[in-house]
Amino acid sequence: MKLLLLSNSTNKGEAYMEWCKHTISDFVVGHQENIIFISYAAASFPLPEYTSKVNEALHEVNISVSGIEEFENTKEAISNASAIFVGGGNTFHLLKLLQDNDLVDAIKQKVKAGTPYVGWSAGSNVASPSICTTNDMPIVEPKSFDALNLIPFQINPHYTEEVLPNHGGETRKQRLNEYLYVNRESKVLCIPEATYLNVIGSMLYYFGTESGKVLSLSDEKLLTPGDTLVLS
Repeated sequence: MKLLLLSNSTNKGEAYMEWCKHTISDFVVGHQENIIFISYAAASFPLPEYTSKVNEALHEVNISVSGIEEFENTKEAISNASAIFVGGGNTFHLLKLLQDNDLVDAIKQKVKAGTPYVGWSAGSNVASPSICTTNDMPIVEPKSFDALNLIPFQINPHYTEEVLPNHGGETRKQRLNEYLYVNRESKVLCIPEATYLNVIGSMLYYFGTESGKVLSLSDEKLLTPGDTLVLS
């Protein structure tokens, strides 16, 4: 497998996809002739508008995508894709539409056969076994929380341990520990802004501008840029 799983699309003060567009371009070299973009995470604006936004952002690096919404036969579109991009937005909305269009297994099989997969935010979440560690509000109800299961770890993108002043609610880490308490064999890869995971075959590599974490029920390990994990 070849996966590029980005925490986010936009850094504060930068243009959309500015920080990651060259990383994406390098990742899909040789697979640019028919990139299919899964726009389903868009929940507050039209899907074609999302596809246009991605094309505008990636034009400088000579990447053009076709939105899944353009195809009557979406399974055939996935089957013919040279690469699959899955954008961020609302993870529940994304997974529901993948399920409604019967694309979960189609994408999973295509990617496991070697087609490059690029996801950011919600698009990275759905590469996990489930979407239970997303940060999003459940604005719709998928048939289940089971996702693409391309890697054996849960992902929490946009990870932060910052606490709002005068805010008494749970921190992100506390919420993830709740998940781990009731899913005791799971591990969560916590990836902050401007960091990403690169999966090549059975190896996962961590890159970015700051450290992440691997959380489990009984342990917490720091992920520093260049660290590797074995998929098992």
